Amino acid sequence: MENFTKIFIISHASVGGIALVAGAIAILAKKGNNLHKKAGRIFYYTMLASALSALVICLLPGHESAFLFAIGVFSSYFIISGYRSLAFRRKPVINIKDRLLAYGILTTGLVMVLYPLILEGQLNIILTVFGIVGIAFGVRDVQLLHKPDVLKKAWLKLHLGKMMGGYNAAVSAFFVVNQILPGVWNWFVPSIVGGVYISYWITKLNLAQRKVKRMASRS
Repeated sequence: MENFTKIFIISHASVGGIALVAGAIAILAKKGNNLHKKAGRIFYYTMLASALSALVICLLPGHESAFLFAIGVFSSYFIISGYRSLAFRRKPVINIKDRLLAYGILTTGLVMVLYPLILEGQLNIILTVFGIVGIAFGVRDVQLLHKPDVLKKAWLKLHLGKMMGGYNAAVSAFFVVNQILPGVWNWFVPSIVGGVYISYWITKLNLAQRKVKRMASRS
């Protein structure tokens, strides 16, 4: 069993490393070109494999970790829903997968906040912060389930924000496992930096869309 666990962990770390490199290439490459698309696909599949294997590892004897399990759930949610958002640019048809993702992350966020409160009688700062983030995304996704027209207009923002969210989760896990920074900063610094980057691109997209609308109104 121990040998299997070691091999599993090595495999998890290997695909996780590939995901980090591929994700960085996709982020730095020009959005929409072939390099971005190819690196994005590699990131998606390797990150998904890494996230799902992390969920298994966190349940194995001697490797239990509620924190890394939460990161695995978040990574899975972000990359699956981020990749799924690509389909909304053509025909935003809501299916069972979209509902599972929306209600799944909402439920996960609630559990992350309430779990330590029920068992230990106190909130856990890390689980609470990430839980609130999960609840916020879940509430928004549930609302969007009933607004396919909005999904079609916002597909690029959803894709960018959620794929970057998945990358942030991967970087956070890397920082935590290797203790790059002191204490809880390993959890929050990657998310803060990633959040700033996401805000930059969302703002840039909003400005571009407003420019297009102004030009269309003048013509």
